[in-house]
Amino acid sequence: MSQEEDLKYMREALRLAGSMLGRTSPDPMVGAVVVNNGQVISTGYHAEVTTPHAEAWAIEKAGEAARGATMYVNLEPCCFFETKVNPPCTQSIITSGIKKVVAAMEDPNPSVAGRGFEELREAGIEVECGLLEGEARKLNEFFIKYITTKRPFVILKAAMSLDGKIATRTGESFWITGIEARKRAHHLRNIVDGVMVGVGTVLKDNPELTVREIEGKIKNPLKIIIDPMARTPERAKVLRIEPQNAIIIVSDRAPKKKLEKLRSKKARVIEVATRNGDFMMDRIMKELGKLKITSVLLEGGGTTNANAISSGIVDKAMFFISPKLIGGADSLTPIEGEGIENLARAVKLGDVRVERISEDILIEGSIIH
Repeated sequence: MSQEEDLKYMREALRLAGSMLGRTSPDPMVGAVVVNNGQVISTGYHAEVTTPHAEAWAIEKAGEAARGATMYVNLEPCCFFETKVNPPCTQSIITSGIKKVVAAMEDPNPSVAGRGFEELREAGIEVECGLLEGEARKLNEFFIKYITTKRPFVILKAAMSLDGKIATRTGESFWITGIEARKRAHHLRNIVDGVMVGVGTVLKDNPELTVREIEGKIKNPLKIIIDPMARTPERAKVLRIEPQNAIIIVSDRAPKKKLEKLRSKKARVIEVATRNGDFMMDRIMKELGKLKITSVLLEGGGTTNANAISSGIVDKAMFFISPKLIGGADSLTPIEGEGIENLARAVKLGDVRVERISEDILIEGSIIH
């Protein structure tokens, strides 16, 4: 194969994988393309967590035509029994007669981590790795963070005016950005495992924290409320709409009667220790990781966002900026708290991307830790 052809087939594998964005958690998104004599014989992708893996699906469709073929896949094939539905993909590849595997990246899962490649090479199959690795890592950034740390990937999302305000001095915030920007925000909810806010947002705005305003298949995220003293009202929308999706994070100081009422609404209540009355955000992330939550969209107010940033749990920031000027020393900003003392300690972003969304601007970047 020429380099141009290799790139074409790997891009197709990445496209197939990305077609299931937000649908395979806690598994990664994987696409596979089987090519023989310069022709695509079959393709596959991991459609849902309980369905066959991409490689096995593509091989099943290819049948005998897979013998002597090359497989392009965006992630190293697995080499362990995950479930009866998903046996090791390495064995499927070996028995199929495929002669070469081109992968974008090694699987960071400690259960694989290069061993899949070793099995294939020991079986006489040629293996190449690293083609479009950057794109592959970007696609599965949620999975990579989760599988290597057992913590979810955290995106801090905020909508603000051009002068950095998220509400007026009276607290009015609906709507700072336009409809297209809000649709993009709902798309983000549709691909993450959970959306997180502080109890102050619940008390002030009474949000649903569901996916709306977009077309296509919808998957409502888990609703995660940081609520030290269990102040979430029983009639809050987060408890009236799909209450089984609500996770209330409380401290050991929360009144037991309030906890009982929250549980009676079918919400999951998780008690997390505090330090000097404040949550340690990393402990919250550890608890969410135990639930196999791989990604969280943080839509908190200024205080919650400040705590998240200072604790180092945020991986990416996405700021929707509206061309409006609000002003006011008492108007809220996206990140409150004490702030930094000097610019040398400012949190820096890398891989910054700027996009116009109708009349608004989206600026996003990865937090540099």
